[in-house]
Amino acid sequence: MVIDGFWWMAMASVLAGTVYGFAGFGAALIFMPIAVMVVDPVVAVTALSVSALSSFVTLVPQAWREADKRAVLTMLGTAIAFVPLGIWLLRTTDPTVLRWSVSILALATLVILLTGWRYRQTPGTPAWLGVGAGVGFLGGATGLNGPILILFQLGGQDEIARTRANTIVVLTCSGLAYLPFLALQGALTQSSLIAGAAQLIPYGAGALVGRQLFNPGKTGLYRTIAYIMIGAAAFLGLPIWGT
Repeated sequence: MVIDGFWWMAMASVLAGTVYGFAGFGAALIFMPIAVMVVDPVVAVTALSVSALSSFVTLVPQAWREADKRAVLTMLGTAIAFVPLGIWLLRTTDPTVLRWSVSILALATLVILLTGWRYRQTPGTPAWLGVGAGVGFLGGATGLNGPILILFQLGGQDEIARTRANTIVVLTCSGLAYLPFLALQGALTQSSLIAGAAQLIPYGAGALVGRQLFNPGKTGLYRTIAYIMIGAAAFLGLPIWGT
């Protein structure tokens, strides 16, 4: 099934990498709904984690220089601590339930983003800890480590460059943390690693293209494109199409 789903996953990887490169979010929201159509959710999460190696090389170095390091490290530390609980849920939940969860969570995130929801408070350590916990738990359980962080970052008052940098560092590094915890819980297989390795080039190429496209003056356009792709992927991933 992994081989049969390769082209679907490769297409999703290119789109996800491109959107992630210019918007700083949306990779998992695009990749996971499509990937779980054709492979087991555990394989999809593993593939997403392996492909994050591309972002670690192509996007994280520059993003780290622009990020709010105190906020990023606080959220990342908490996220990694909650990944094992999420992976336990991933391993023990019916794949169809997870597939519904992935698509519904992606669509719900999109709806909230479209409302333009914002908050005016200046976030501090308690908020960062809470967001980090959500990132780790949801990421481990569904592969979608982004929704809570995306809403938190885009709903705040930071400039777009810092918002993009924060999300890239936290999402990429927390995504990489899936691998050791999958291995510790006996869920890391050779076929899932191969599936992930096969996504490195398409995802990395997309991320490089997206990085070159990034222009702070075109934020509205980037978000519109990202929203359309997220919505299409989530709708396509609903388990109602017989795939």
